[in-house]
Amino acid sequence: MTIEASSAPQAVKAQLALRELILGGELKAGARIAELWLVERLNVSRTPVRLALVRLAEEGLLEALPSGGYAVKDFSENDIHDAIEVRGTMEGLAVRLAAERGVSPGLIAQARACLERIDAALARPELTDETFSTYVQENARFHALLADMAGSPLVARQLAKATALPFASPNGFVMAQSVGPHARDVLVVAQAQHHMVVEAIVKREGARAEALMREHARIARRNLQQALQSHKTLRLVPGASLIRHRAVR
Repeated sequence: MTIEASSAPQAVKAQLALRELILGGELKAGARIAELWLVERLNVSRTPVRLALVRLAEEGLLEALPSGGYAVKDFSENDIHDAIEVRGTMEGLAVRLAAERGVSPGLIAQARACLERIDAALARPELTDETFSTYVQENARFHALLADMAGSPLVARQLAKATALPFASPNGFVMAQSVGPHARDVLVVAQAQHHMVVEAIVKREGARAEALMREHARIARRNLQQALQSHKTLRLVPGASLIRHRAVR
């Protein structure tokens, strides 16, 4: 067994823990990561820590320094727009391939079951914590199923990379929609798009499925704009401290 293979479980542990420190705001944008501090803080050896640093750099949460080592990266509004656009493009490709190649009845049934659970949650007149939690959970599951529908491990890997940043994930800015008078309305629109995408896949309408999915991703851009307008909504976004400063009310 190689050193990397034997360290893999600890590297995953270190990666998850370090990501939490960053997204939770304990490690601020620009902070240089000290290996020894991480070794002591996470109670793992140096090899897993180094592997975790490399992986988080690949995800885009860290940047390599010219002098060696890594620092926590910050993100401009344009960076986030681009990340969301890349995710939408990759998801669009996934659903187009799904429509063109065909999808097993089992995967379609799973997707529809997800949507039924979201429908049931959104049928309530008010957006409660329970409703919102259901939406977030099922939304993540639905988007994962869309990646599976492409039937391409290559596309699935590239899509996973595109959604690795918290801001680019399908639920990246959904948390910002948990407040405000129109929170439920935005989720209802997103859910309608979910249904249309599945139907386009079933009807083998690849171009329509792709266009719908790319438009669907842009809801996240609107959520970003709303989140940046106030501290109350921005603090609900995972990793908000990494967004480059701009004036908010």
